[in-house]
Amino acid sequence: MKNSLCCCAAALSVLTACMERETPSRQTLPSDFTPPGLAKMFSNLPLEATHLQEVYNAVGHSSGNGYDEEYTLGCLIDSPGAGVGDSPASKAESAKAYASPLRDLLRDYLASQPVTRGSSPDDLLRLLSKTDFQLYWPYSDHWDGKTFPVITFDPGSGSETNYGYRISIGADGQRKVDSVFVDEALAAEVPVWVFNSNSDAQFSPLRPATHQSSVSEDYGRGGTVTFARPRRLLLKSFKMNRNFDSWFGGASEFWVKCGSVDGFNATTDAELKLFYPSVTDFMIVVKRRDVGVELPYEAILVGDFTPQLEKLVFMITEDDGGTRTNWKCNAVVKIQSKTYGFEVDMPYNEKDDIVWRGQLSARYFEEEDTVHGRFGDVEISFELE
Repeated sequence: MKNSLCCCAAALSVLTACMERETPSRQTLPSDFTPPGLAKMFSNLPLEATHLQEVYNAVGHSSGNGYDEEYTLGCLIDSPGAGVGDSPASKAESAKAYASPLRDLLRDYLASQPVTRGSSPDDLLRLLSKTDFQLYWPYSDHWDGKTFPVITFDPGSGSETNYGYRISIGADGQRKVDSVFVDEALAAEVPVWVFNSNSDAQFSPLRPATHQSSVSEDYGRGGTVTFARPRRLLLKSFKMNRNFDSWFGGASEFWVKCGSVDGFNATTDAELKLFYPSVTDFMIVVKRRDVGVELPYEAILVGDFTPQLEKLVFMITEDDGGTRTNWKCNAVVKIQSKTYGFEVDMPYNEKDDIVWRGQLSARYFEEEDTVHGRFGDVEISFELE
């Protein structure tokens, strides 16, 4: 093993939303390139049914990939119709489906505005594509396929209300835009597009389980061969009992972290020095509509849960950003009835909500086949396989 803290991410890989990009400073953007400015800008675009379908498809792709119902401007501009987490092949296929994507309306609009002075519309589109702005469509699964959206933005500061632009098409085909009051109740009834910032596209979230894996296989004449393998500690379900952020900000992104000494089998004090702790972490995105819903998972927390492991360290945070910091804590193992502590550094961001953190006894996981516990405002079930 490495002579340092080993960090392994279960079901976690670093990726970008639609292409690798360096986010430009907000100070370098034109004044209209802000969430309020983008909401007003998009309300002035001559949207048609095909553009609504494009956004609906994109947020559906993101949702299917484990993210929130989001359409990043990077995807909107570089890969129309693609969602966060789509493969390059999927992005290419999505782009073919739109003869006149939303991107083209945006280009034409920029060409007609004073904001384009000194920059071409394509230069501005490239600049927008590198920002972290996105279009968030909560409750998109409620859409009737025809109603035009109310377009608003995240006002910040945890506010639950804002104004927005309601787009409607009259019987005579005339387009009308009204200013309206917007809250989550409205978003659950009619389509509401919210401009906010994306903070999760660079990570791959854990997806809910769709099947159970088997520990044995049948061979030859109907015989069963069971393969010996280490005991694994699994996270089997996750339930969020309250939303952690303003609805304008979207889903709650939880980081689940487990610190232990994986595969510990020392028999002497001298062998103790050969082992070092590891941290397994992964992101779980829970959409607002899934509050109170038990979501199934098959996430490995400890790959080799040996009888010598006495206590592991467990932490759940809800991601709110900020400066990186660490929580120093101890995992505990035993050798011939003597206990030893291993210091573990559990990283998190200073603005994160710490949902729960502490030590969990190995005996806790051995009480039943599946154990269920409440950790702050979330509930989790575990299985020691």
